[in-house]
Amino acid sequence: MAHPYSIYFAGELFSLKHLVGNALLVEAIEKLSDNRYKCVVPQDLELREATSLYIRNHDLYYCMSSDLGIFHFDGPELDSGTAAEFLFAKMLDIPAVILRTDFRQAGDARSVPWNLMLSGFPRTEIVLIDSVSLYKQGTEERGMTGPQAAQFATEELAKLVIAALDTARQSTPVLPPEHRERVYEWARLFPGSGFDVRVPHAKALELLQSKLDKGLL
Repeated sequence: MAHPYSIYFAGELFSLKHLVGNALLVEAIEKLSDNRYKCVVPQDLELREATSLYIRNHDLYYCMSSDLGIFHFDGPELDSGTAAEFLFAKMLDIPAVILRTDFRQAGDARSVPWNLMLSGFPRTEIVLIDSVSLYKQGTEERGMTGPQAAQFATEELAKLVIAALDTARQSTPVLPPEHRERVYEWARLFPGSGFDVRVPHAKALELLQSKLDKGLL
């Protein structure tokens, strides 16, 4: 098998429910894709004793270096860190999947339940799922226990995410070839606060070449 595609797995990680849900979905994505996709999960990268800017630069580096991204748009108000990472990925023409399992309506867009400023970006697939309905398919229609239904819902969600990743990965790049190096150079410079040290020029070119080698750009 060829090298797997790395996935930046962005979303909330502030409670045990977030941490457990993220871990289970990652496990299901990797297993059901036969390890075609390997997730980079910020909750496994965080260094609590580090400064906030160090953590920011660390997460932005993994977002920049990943082949694709999954961005969780749950909640009545989107997690601001996830929104920032999504826009950073889009600037780099990284294929993305927006995932929302929250059945509540939010934001000011009519077509999607989040802020319109995060809508309409190319090479972006959307997975919208009512998690309560999916969970009840397990408990009410299949007679599962709560934990069994949770696992069922997670695996069904993973299948949809994998299909969306496949579509996003095969989408046509929008970053013109003549601008690639300049865009990746700017990406290492504009965050400031030491990000250019974390990602020197040679590393930015290496990350760019890796995406070219995989046919992603």
